[in-house]
This record gives sequence, C-alpha cells and structure tokens, in this order.
Amino acid sequence: MNEPAASTPPAVARARPLMSIGEVLAQLRVEFPDVTISKLRFLEAEGLVEPQRTAAGYRKYSRDDVARLRFVLTAQRDQYLPLRVIREQLAGWDGSADGPVPSRPTLVAVGPGGEVPGRAGAEPPVDSARVRLGRADLVARSGIDESTLGELERLGVLVSDPPGWYDGDALIIARAVAGLAAYGLEPRHLRGYRTAADREVGLFAQLVAPLARQSDPAARARAAETARELVVLSQQLHAALVRVGLRSTLGR
Repeated sequence: MNEPAASTPPAVARARPLMSIGEVLAQLRVEFPDVTISKLRFLEAEGLVEPQRTAAGYRKYSRDDVARLRFVLTAQRDQYLPLRVIREQLAGWDGSADGPVPSRPTLVAVGPGGEVPGRAGAEPPVDSARVRLGRADLVARSGIDESTLGELERLGVLVSDPPGWYDGDALIIARAVAGLAAYGLEPRHLRGYRTAADREVGLFAQLVAPLARQSDPAARARAAETARELVVLSQQLHAALVRVGLRSTLGR
C-alpha cells in the first residue's frame, strides 16, 4: 500500500461521490474486460490519473478520474496511442478551459500523415489474442483463398495458435496479404516481412523481458506498455523509411 495522504474534506465527498478502486474496476470492465487493478495502479504511477486518498491510504476516484481512465484505455485500444501521446493530450485538456475530459472521447488520427491506419471500413477493434477463428472463417473474413493461406503458413508469414485456430492478428495479416495481392504481390514476396519481424521481436524482447520476468504486477504492466509503444514506434519508423525510399521513384 502506498503512503497515506490527507483525507478528502467531507463537504467535497458529499458534493462529488467518490469510488473505490474496486468500484472503478467494475465500471471499466464492462467496456474493457482485460483491465486489472494492476493496470489502474500503473496508470496512476505514470501520472495519467491522480485519485484522492483517504486517511488510511485507500484510493478514491471521482467521476472525472474515471473519465480520464476511460479516455486512456480507449486511446490505447482503438488508436494504439503510446502513453507519451496520451499524456500530452490530457495535459492539453488540463490546461484548457473546456472542463474535464469527456467520458466518450473522439480520438484523432495518429498515423505519420494524420491518417488512422486500417480504419476505413474496419470492424470494431477487439483484443486480438481473444479472437478465435476457424480456417474457413479466416478465409471468408480476410478475402484470401485456401491455397494462399496454405502458402502463408508454409512460409511462416501466418501461423495458427493453437493449431487449427487463428487469432485477431492472423486476421489482420491475412487481410493485409489480400490487399497487397490486389497489386500483384504474392505470398513468396512477403517472407522478408516475417524475417524482419523476427529480428525486431528478438531486439524488443531484450528490452521487455527483464520487466516481464518480475513478480511485481506493476513491472509486468510496464512490460506490456513498453511492448505496445515499441510496436507503435516500429510501425512509424517502417512507414517513414518506405515513404522516403519511394520518393525518387515518384519523382518527389
């Protein structure tokens, strides 16, 4: 438990009912099933929310605190925003006269050119690890055919886990392959993506493994956030390098 802080004045408590961390967790889990107490404590440690404390040191959250948490979780889930960017947005609101962060924020694009990658006509965002698709479902929802799926698996571009089932990331990969195929790229052209991804996994694993191995839930939460931000930065770097490389071809 963290060190106790000053208790909330009774008049303020009556005017603005406060919630325990358990009550906040129950509210947020309706929309964010994977959120945990460790996650809420981690976001507090990162300065994204500052709940009040009772004389005994228990956290007490206001409705504005819950709105901030909902904004952070939505930004991470729907837009893959790194905490650094989310913190900057929250700081902007804190310094404005617009009042508290809305409970259902409308997030802006985060791509290097202001675009929201992959959102045009996309399905609502989901936790990729929780999705379970059979082979026929993957083919039907992605637009690739059975032979292409087999070739992707042979090349290691796409894998099933557990065997015979596919998660949300497999669906994203398959849809990207289908889109590239429309421009004439075949699975054999994509093996380099798998090789490059494996190199990045090895590099990033060295950074997050020490945190992930710790028994402290806060350290494991930090490992997950670090991995998330590394993925976002890697995507931005890759996209920028490809754009730069194509400029001479485009005569720009």
